[in-house]
Amino acid sequence: MQALYITISVIIVVASVLLTLIVLVQNSKGGGLAANFAAGNTTFGVRQTADFLEKTTWVLAAIVLVLCVVATFFTPKASKSVSSSIENQIQAAPAEGEPALPADNVITIPAEGGEVEAPAETPAE
Repeated sequence: MQALYITISVIIVVASVLLTLIVLVQNSKGGGLAANFAAGNTTFGVRQTADFLEKTTWVLAAIVLVLCVVATFFTPKASKSVSSSIENQIQAAPAEGEPALPADNVITIPAEGGEVEAPAETPAE
């Protein structure tokens, strides 16, 4: 599946580059590549060149559009095991800079006004 997605993506990039070049060759006022053939009326003359460039533009635009839609169906899906193993590592690792408190360092407060047990003093390091 992933190889097909990569192949489609490469074809989209190539078609996009060709489309860009074809559009840059054209001129909106009838010039561009077609203007070079204005001197003579050959078989592949002015009108035929403009028609060819216009048809090529539409075909390449359609190819890019269709391939983009097709590529969405072949996008690689994230596997569940990869995300869950990453989540497990995040949950298991302590936060950086978070102090690790020992279990015996607990203050207990009696329910009825008695004395409060405080944790033992630990020497400074």
